Order: sequence, then C-alpha cells, then structure tokens
Amino acid sequence: MTIKVGDKLPDATLMHMTDKGPTPVKTSELFAGKKVVLFALPGAFTPTCSNQHLPGFVQKAGDLGSKGVDLIACLSVNDAFVMDAWGKSQGADDKVLMLGDGNGDFTEAVGLGFDGSGFGMGTRSLRYSMLIEDGVLKSLNQEENPGEAKVSGADHMLTLV
Repeated sequence: MTIKVGDKLPDATLMHMTDKGPTPVKTSELFAGKKVVLFALPGAFTPTCSNQHLPGFVQKAGDLGSKGVDLIACLSVNDAFVMDAWGKSQGADDKVLMLGDGNGDFTEAVGLGFDGSGFGMGTRSLRYSMLIEDGVLKSLNQEENPGEAKVSGADHMLTLV
C-alpha cells in the first residue's frame, strides 16, 4: 500500500557516507521537527537521474532553502558508497543529503518500489518527490513516466513549499 498525504513517514534506517564511513540515519530523527524535501529515483548514475533529477535539486537548493526547506535529501536503492560517489560527481556537497536505501526497506515501507529485474536492476524505487513536515507527508509527487523528472523535480517542488 502506498503512503498517503497526512500519513506519518515510516521509521527506517538509511545509510549516509561520512568521514567515518557508511553511517546509519534513522528517518524518525532525520524528519523530526524539519521541513524536508525528499526525492527518490531508480538509480544513481542513470541517465534521467543524472541529467535532470539530481541536478535540478542541486541548482535549486538555495531557492528551496529560502522558502523554508531545512533539508533536501536524495534517496535511491543503492549503497552509501555509490550515493556518495554520485553526489560528489554531481556537486551535491552540502546542498543535497545523499541517502542509500540499500535493502529497499524504506522504499518498500512507503509502497513506492518496482521490480526492475527485467533491466538487471533488481528492486528499485519509483521516481517521486515528497514534502515532509515534522515526519508527516504533506505532498507526494510521483512520475507517471519514469524517464521524466517533471512532477518530482525541483521546479515543481518550488511551487509546493
């Protein structure tokens, strides 16, 4: 079942790369008391993700921050090493927190995964963005066409915050 607007985000452990290596991040702590834009995508280094989705949020991070967004986070069913390397290659640095959902636990809990095994990708996340306030889902923007980053992109999110 897919999460709905008004629902509390499920508690899950994601991974983020730090100077000490992969570090667990609990969603309950990450979202608590903050206005968060979370966007998810099928895979790091894939064409639409690298050419449109992540770059849009990197470029619009300042605009989102000026509208009260405390944190922008990118999530994919990849490990923290891959997410870190991809973030560095895209200049995400301190603009977008790169989170690995390596086992797909969060993706499964919110009901936004798909079986990409036909493409050699295994279980992956659908392309979407969320506006989260203090752990509660305020907006869910899921792409109908996974090759586009329109309703899940930064420009659309700017109209919602």
